[in-house]
Amino acid sequence: MVLFLFLSVLGLAQQAQAEEINFPSELLTVISAGGKKHQFLVELATDDAQRARGLMFRKQMDPDAGMLFDFGVTRRVSMWMMNTEIPLDMLFIGEGGAIHRIQREAEPMSQAIIDSRGPVKYVLEINGGRAAALGIREGDRVVSPQIGNDK
Repeated sequence: MVLFLFLSVLGLAQQAQAEEINFPSELLTVISAGGKKHQFLVELATDDAQRARGLMFRKQMDPDAGMLFDFGVTRRVSMWMMNTEIPLDMLFIGEGGAIHRIQREAEPMSQAIIDSRGPVKYVLEINGGRAAALGIREGDRVVSPQIGNDK
């Protein structure tokens, strides 16, 4: 089962590399426990092809940019850095927008599995080191139209 899933994801990643993927974008805000707000312009990965491509093959990313992966349902999520050339912080986010876990400085080009360590619905990827630089911590809140908690 795991091998089948791995091969399926690998196939989607190779397909995504071969074709141009369009990502819609939106502004989202991370609100820290102290009330400090950090705004990011993020691309949205909401379907299988977009999630498979993610931030692969990017050489750089603006400091306040990122990608929000929406998995559609709350579940345990696994990510990796295959074909991703820049270090990333991965913020694993629950259905209501709370940050459940942060994987800091994920290693570029690694095929190591990065696990959410619990059920989440979203993953926000930002430049590696950015979460620490801005003081973003587990328990902080992400507010966005895609998450649906921006009202």
